Amino acid sequence: MMDQIFDWCVNVLVSWAGILGIPYKEINVWVFVIIWPILTGILISIIVVQYRTIRRLSKG
Repeated sequence: MMDQIFDWCVNVLVSWAGILGIPYKEINVWVFVIIWPILTGILISIIVVQYRTIRRLSKG
């Protein structure tokens, strides 16, 4: 099962690379070194803001 998921993910990246006209390794770097950390930072920021908002509202 895990091999099938991995193969599917690789095929998606290869397809995106072909569409964008860049090599597979470059799309891999874009996704896992640039885009993923940025999205993680954004999601952590949203969680912190929501936590502070909930805490402020629950106090009253």
